[in-house]
Amino acid sequence: MCDAWADEYESDPNPHLDAGLARGGVALFRSLPASASHRVLLATDLHAGNILAAQRQPWLVIDPKPYVGDPTYDPLQHLLNCHVRLYSDPAALADRMADLSGVDHDRLRLWLFARCVIESRWRDDLVDVAARLAPR
Repeated sequence: MCDAWADEYESDPNPHLDAGLARGGVALFRSLPASASHRVLLATDLHAGNILAAQRQPWLVIDPKPYVGDPTYDPLQHLLNCHVRLYSDPAALADRMADLSGVDHDRLRLWLFARCVIESRWRDDLVDVAARLAPR
């Protein structure tokens, strides 16, 4: 999935995003899946609208788009839907989600940067977020 999305971005990049940031984000989007310490079954569309209160368990995830991959990937969709917090302080939002989901802070920031680059193809609002999250 990540390679296909990276290919799509490269075929139609966002002209408003710095080319160096775009290259870095695409490279990370391609390399992060292979560098995961372990792999799990992912929902990949894990956002607040797809998590319901349930009776058998406290929460029920609906509408999964299952892939096997890096567990750090799954919180990304939720982060991308937290518009106010994402725009105001993307690093703090990523750190908070890392704490809540038990994933590595730095790795989640890298994934969020890379996903913002890929998503900027359709969402110009993520250009600034990607620039603010770019690895130094």
